[in-house]
Amino acid sequence: MKFMRLSKIAKSLDYVLLGVVVLILVMGFFVLQSATVNASAKYNVNFVLRQAVWAGIGLGAFCCVLLVDYSKVSKYGVPIYALNILLLVATLIYGVETKGSQAWIPIGSFRFQPAEVVKVLLILGLGQFLVPRVGKLNTFKDLIPVFIYVAIPLGLILLQPDLGTGLVYVAIMFGMLLAAGASPLLLSLLIGGGIGSVSVAVFGHYAWGWWLPLKNYQLNRLIAFIDPMLDPLEAGWNVIQSQIAVGSGGLWGKGWGMGSQNINNFLPEQWTDFIFCVLAEEWGFIGAVLLLGLFFILIYRGIRIARKAKDTYGALIAVGVISMIVFHVMQNIGMTIGLMPITGIPLPLVSYGGSSLLANMIALGLLMNVYVYHDERLF
Repeated sequence: MKFMRLSKIAKSLDYVLLGVVVLILVMGFFVLQSATVNASAKYNVNFVLRQAVWAGIGLGAFCCVLLVDYSKVSKYGVPIYALNILLLVATLIYGVETKGSQAWIPIGSFRFQPAEVVKVLLILGLGQFLVPRVGKLNTFKDLIPVFIYVAIPLGLILLQPDLGTGLVYVAIMFGMLLAAGASPLLLSLLIGGGIGSVSVAVFGHYAWGWWLPLKNYQLNRLIAFIDPMLDPLEAGWNVIQSQIAVGSGGLWGKGWGMGSQNINNFLPEQWTDFIFCVLAEEWGFIGAVLLLGLFFILIYRGIRIARKAKDTYGALIAVGVISMIVFHVMQNIGMTIGLMPITGIPLPLVSYGGSSLLANMIALGLLMNVYVYHDERLF
């Protein structure tokens, strides 16, 4: 019976989605190899090997997720939410601070970032929370319970502080609210109001010393994208160097391993937050378009899966995963070319980071799960 079930799952996979995921991973390994040439020697760490280990673990998790019909998880919404809170509280208690953010828990020689896994748990829990509210989210009052639901883990994230991951939670929430039938106009007004409020708060902080749950270097990075030349050697350095790298790649790029911005360490965090700059400099416009094309196919297949889902819960899960990926891609690439503020968000499946890679593979496993089980007659 188990063999028959595995056989049915294998025949039901979306192989286009699976192929795209594998291609993005492969591209990521090539770019990571180039991006970590200097870092590997400096830290005596084989970043590509470590990423390969996490990719293997992620693929294992991807396969394990397929073994259980996602709809069976819907009744565990409360325990999932409790686990979210527990993981984030544990991070604040036992986490170690790195680069101003207490976001990682050390496990042996590795460090685990619970906030990455919480993204996936948030999708599962929020989906269950929204199912009975579908079609009943017409006013701001109707949205308040959803905002409170997300506000608690979001607040714990901001205490680390980790603004980038917090913004991902917000993006997931708005994407799933839209799929649940909330008014697009109302959501647009809320997003506009939120951006306006943040702008006023930041202005008030610099003008009158208003308190904000962020450190000064994070605020400086946020506003540097407006005019990086105001502080070219500090807050604006990252944006300036990343734009130089992207622009110097031209049409075909300088060649794999030949990027001068990368080799000479002008790029900050070129194997994590700014890995797209390495790809654009060495692979050029063609390589950048290729990667963006793969992400477009992945997102398109995700939307298609949401439309084919057998129930509302499955559709909400699929939309949550796609919302997460879309925001990561837009924010990460946007900040490297000066269109978005720098928030330290990795590029899915490409940037170095075990926790991020594992969380993305689990999320994509959930997306595939929704597709596999969309036809109940097969199981």
